[in-house]
Amino acid sequence: MAVFTAVSLDDLHQWIKQYPLGQAVGLEGISSGIDNSNFFLNTEHGPHSGQYVLTIFENLRFDQLPFYVKLMAHLAERGIPVPAPVPNTDGDLVVALHGKPAIIVSRLQGSSQLDPQPVHCAEVGRMLARMHLAAQDFALHQPNLRGLDWWVETAPAVLPYLSEAEAALLRSEVAYQSEFAAGATYADLARGPVHADLFRNNVMFEGERLSGCFDFYFAGVDTWLYDVAVTVNDWCVDLATGVLDAARVRALLDAYHEVRPFTDDERAAWQPMLRAGALRFWLSRLYDLHLPRAAELLTPHDPTHFERILRERIACPAPNLP
Repeated sequence: MAVFTAVSLDDLHQWIKQYPLGQAVGLEGISSGIDNSNFFLNTEHGPHSGQYVLTIFENLRFDQLPFYVKLMAHLAERGIPVPAPVPNTDGDLVVALHGKPAIIVSRLQGSSQLDPQPVHCAEVGRMLARMHLAAQDFALHQPNLRGLDWWVETAPAVLPYLSEAEAALLRSEVAYQSEFAAGATYADLARGPVHADLFRNNVMFEGERLSGCFDFYFAGVDTWLYDVAVTVNDWCVDLATGVLDAARVRALLDAYHEVRPFTDDERAAWQPMLRAGALRFWLSRLYDLHLPRAAELLTPHDPTHFERILRERIACPAPNLP
């Protein structure tokens, strides 16, 4: 159970009076997520039929949250299906609960699609393009904190734990990405706020209709193409091999392109960016495995999955952008 801070209805009796939701009438811990305590929250009333999610942040501080929470609010106001943060009567979106930052957001309907077909991938591509365009005028700026600077800083810390072949791949790919990021093509790529973690378990469906996406706590400003690459590397792969399914890739990219057409610079950068997306998650999983935080309670993800994907992207170019 991913509930690290216990909360009861009695705890909420006074606390929730600062919200225009009436009393809390139901509270259930959510057994997902690895960084925060999450609960399904039912209230007497409210604009979302009294159905919400309460999140207590276990690692992020109050001063680290405005970008993520206000980005969700910005997107929700523009019709993107994301959890809408609920302000309290003072207009605050983040409020202390048990001494930790907490938010209440609207509850998305549906369930995750863990065996996606082309129709699901098209829905994801279309929504991702809409999200990028809707966030263009978002006023806050925060870089992708798991981008190139983090790769360069973190790679030396995990190298002592790797085999000779793994270490050679990591050194080579960090050097490749550093060189690519210093070039003119990369400099000309379109940028803006990105989700940066739009995996299958962060999107909800009702049948074949995408009903929402969530978990914006790796979001930051980066190239839009990077966000597309991270998404393709999860939604369009065979999980056992890392090999891309061409039909799913085509569905996702074509649907995205219909909403926000890809540029020539993005076409030139597509193969390197797929490698960048694989490197990011291989490296973060290596770090979580070999250098876990002192309070880490859950088993880290297997890093070899994204090592396979990275090797596959190097060896076999993906279908081109439309």
